[in-house]
Amino acid sequence: MSQIIETTVYQLDELDASARDRARDWYRRNATDEDWHEFRFADFATVCEILGVSLSTKSVRLMGGGSRAAPKIYFSGFSSQGDGACYEGAYRCARDSVGRMRAHAPQDAGLHAIAARLLDVQRRNFYQIRAEIRHAGRYCHEYSMQITVRRESATGQDMSNADEETVIDALRDLARWLYRQLEAEHDFITADEQVDEAIRANGYSFTEEGYRFG
Repeated sequence: MSQIIETTVYQLDELDASARDRARDWYRRNATDEDWHEFRFADFATVCEILGVSLSTKSVRLMGGGSRAAPKIYFSGFSSQGDGACYEGAYRCARDSVGRMRAHAPQDAGLHAIAARLLDVQRRNFYQIRAEIRHAGRYCHEYSMQITVRRESATGQDMSNADEETVIDALRDLARWLYRQLEAEHDFITADEQVDEAIRANGYSFTEEGYRFG
């Protein structure tokens, strides 16, 4: 036999502190947009293009059918040892990278340094340095990238070991930079202020203890 049960529900601001924290935790687990990182991925793709890194792509199926090409960018985070970000692609010289990077990210000294280091190596090697970047293993961080550096010299002249290491370190630093951007974005969208605003905007209601109603 059916019954009608009345339950009093509350808006976020009507809950006490502990119940409000429980409501926020529910939102963080269940209601955060799965594509929250897409803006950071798009900016990273722009940064890579400026530096001369062509990201590899993979086919991603869309909910409505069909597929799209997505860059091979991977990350895990943000509170465990071994968390990080990595990517796959190919690097070649971009002679205008330093100026373009300063125009794209005027305040980001880290990106300026990466662009300058890569261009310095290219100049010493007559702009003949190339690199391949591949992800290996099940972890996602800068050391899970296998980076192969070569010099495409018509006379067979090779680069120094120091130049090879400089390129590898710069491309790993780029992965570290990406992880910091993702971590900052995640911290922002999961902060209490942002979560509260989203809960209010969606009109979610909760029990007195802070459990999502319905």
